Amino acid sequence: MPPHGRRPIKKEKLDTKSLKKLFIYAKRYVPALIIGIILAIGSSVTSIIGPNRIKELVNNIFDMDKFTPIAISLVIIYSLGVLLGYFQSLITNIVTQKLSKELRTDINNKLNKLPLSYFDSHARGNILSVVTNDVDTIGQSLSQSLASIFSSTVLFIGVVFMMFYTSWILALVTISASLVGIIGLFIVSMFSQRHFNRRQQMLAEMNSDIEEIYTNHQLVVTYNAKNQELKRFKDINTKLYNANWKSQFLGGLMMPMMNFSGNLAYSLIFIVGIAIFISKGQSDVAILGTLISFTIYARLFTQPLQSISQNITSMQQASAASRRVFEFLGEQEVSNEDNKDLLPSVINGDVLFKNVKFSYVPDKEIIHDFNASIKRGQKVAIVGPTGAGKTTIVNLLMRFYDVNSGEILIDGLNINNIKRESIRESFDMILQDTWLFDGTIKENLVFNNPNVKDEAINNAIDAVGLTHYINSLPNGLDTKISGNMSLSEGQKQQLTIARAIIKDAPMLILDEATSNVDTRTEVVIQNAMDKLTIGRTSFVIAHRLSTIKNADVILVINNGDIVEMGNHNELLKKNGFYSELYNSQFAVFD
Repeated sequence: MPPHGRRPIKKEKLDTKSLKKLFIYAKRYVPALIIGIILAIGSSVTSIIGPNRIKELVNNIFDMDKFTPIAISLVIIYSLGVLLGYFQSLITNIVTQKLSKELRTDINNKLNKLPLSYFDSHARGNILSVVTNDVDTIGQSLSQSLASIFSSTVLFIGVVFMMFYTSWILALVTISASLVGIIGLFIVSMFSQRHFNRRQQMLAEMNSDIEEIYTNHQLVVTYNAKNQELKRFKDINTKLYNANWKSQFLGGLMMPMMNFSGNLAYSLIFIVGIAIFISKGQSDVAILGTLISFTIYARLFTQPLQSISQNITSMQQASAASRRVFEFLGEQEVSNEDNKDLLPSVINGDVLFKNVKFSYVPDKEIIHDFNASIKRGQKVAIVGPTGAGKTTIVNLLMRFYDVNSGEILIDGLNINNIKRESIRESFDMILQDTWLFDGTIKENLVFNNPNVKDEAINNAIDAVGLTHYINSLPNGLDTKISGNMSLSEGQKQQLTIARAIIKDAPMLILDEATSNVDTRTEVVIQNAMDKLTIGRTSFVIAHRLSTIKNADVILVINNGDIVEMGNHNELLKKNGFYSELYNSQFAVFD
């Protein structure tokens, strides 16, 4: 898979394989679609019958006994056509909207089943584009094209029959004139699909770029990189523009081609038709009625062809979008865990790393034969230079990734045999980057713990030093966190720590939890974390080594191996790698 989710352009024709997957996916809606198709066909039949009745109406214009019932039948026929078309459109739109809803639901469910490695290798904006743009394209294309394909086909066949029934000479003239548009239609369609694929790809890339830039807007401004990012955006936007106008231009050529052939057919019908009727010596009324009905049939002959050309364009868009959607839905999920066990309801928190090896990329091992034994209630600090493998150890412990070989045991149980959700339920995790969703403070604190008592909430916010701040808010705990509410990074982190206190899990992971706060707030947070770690097996990743002096065990990692192990004082006395790391914090650089 190319980086950032960029997929190569392929399949320069209609991607029938992706459309087949789409129709298989929508099989539960087949009965409703069949009803819609039948209604569309019925509407087409009324259009086929109508012109023949118009011919009779014109031919009997001076005979009111015949004229009146023919006129009434015409009103009934076309009224029935309108009703059938309305209900067909209603059913098709309901089905396509339900299908779009189901696709979005499955995509959302898929997001929760994908391994962390997928999100590490795909841009978020590209994923969002699948959920929004691609699903919308599928829904709009199907609602506009699905029933229309069948009704246009029936209309085309019926009109051809009625034209030959009325006058085989004029039928041949009309068809010959229309061949110009038909040939052009298929030539253009062969070249347009590549641009529709390119358009969907560049739309996804633009979404990804916008999401990335606006998420990190402050950094862009800080580095005065506005012009650089604007240039990159313009480059992507230009590529999208080119793909868009080319696809739309080629798709838009189809209708003018059909209009040209239609106008050519009208002209030839009158020229040839009048010549035929004059040579046969028929009455003026007979000539008028036949030419009017045949002109309508000629228009109806090109109309389904125009509709089919539009449907081809629309289905090309749908096939390009379907390919991306089903590629996403086909991504490999985390393995099924129905046969896995749950951790006991009460666990001690003993953790053992036994000969653990791991690599994110094959043949590039970053954790080499890692061994460590952590006892219940110990506070374990994991330190080392950037890229040493500290966060990777936590990712393996939480089963965000699985080990290549070796074992990780919790209370003697191999976590590979334990359901991921059971493992994660046993951990609190506080990261460097805080996450608060759009909701009230209380909703953020009790996230996924709806039965928490107010007393527990108050104790948690008191422990992290936020009681005064929250009480000063107009709605207290019911104050909504949104873009209009100004929260410092320190306050956000205090809320995430309070959330961990409320969860009260037996094990704890702190990954650079105080790196984004000021010194005074760090002291408050550190005191709260010290309270939080009491009686819990805790793993602390820290670059500020001064914050882990009181750790029971410090694992010093370098290049995926434990190079030293002990408490703060023991490691300083060794005057080794840890001592060098620790003292480097206080070094004065000239």
